Amino acid sequence: MLVSEVMLQQTQVSRVVPAYRSFLARYPTLRALARAPLGEVLRAWSGLGYNRRARDLWRSARLHPRSLPRDVAHLDALPGIGAYTAGAVACFAYGARVPFADTNIRRVLGRVLLGRVASDREARDLDAALLQRRNADRWHHALMDLGATICVSRSPRCTACPVATICRARAAGGAIPRATMRPQRAFATSDRRRRGRIIAALANAPAGLTVRTLARRIDRRAVDLVAKLEHEGLLEVRSGRARLPE
Repeated sequence: MLVSEVMLQQTQVSRVVPAYRSFLARYPTLRALARAPLGEVLRAWSGLGYNRRARDLWRSARLHPRSLPRDVAHLDALPGIGAYTAGAVACFAYGARVPFADTNIRRVLGRVLLGRVASDREARDLDAALLQRRNADRWHHALMDLGATICVSRSPRCTACPVATICRARAAGGAIPRATMRPQRAFATSDRRRRGRIIAALANAPAGLTVRTLARRIDRRAVDLVAKLEHEGLLEVRSGRARLPE
């Protein structure tokens, strides 16, 4: 459950499904993941992007090689795990009655009850107020499925919605306000892609590559990014040669 939730952070389901199956086939248990070298895990993760997720999964497995914590507070304390992922794992894996909200839940609960997309805090408060004592997992699956298939961001299928008659957004004349999202800076986007290219290049070079070679293949910005990736533990640099950690 934790692997799928982490993979689905900022990655489309269509890309996650084959990667998820491959990753679990290679690391079927926390112990297997904990025993693997980080460089091997990064190679197995290659293609999904946001490689810090793989590092954090590996760190979590090393912290808890036998079993994960079951309560939200301890799950939230794991590397790279936020409130949503902690709540989702506690609910779907362990059946805990805990409120949480992803993008779909924010949109569904917000439109139906507020007439607009809810903030994270608003959605969690609404979710907490509506949660029944039993079947919290089914409730959250229903909300997420509704948001993914009917109450979508653009052109929602209101006529097919089972809660259309109580939806405040629809009652407001059919206009569906969307949350305003700040566009990501082009510089940040470019750096993210450069980071991915660096890790991908090293994944295909077991002996590593010199920093000069990476700068030549990508651009001069790669020199600074190699230093940042080394600081984050995603690669090692020895005598001017970068490689994935072993």
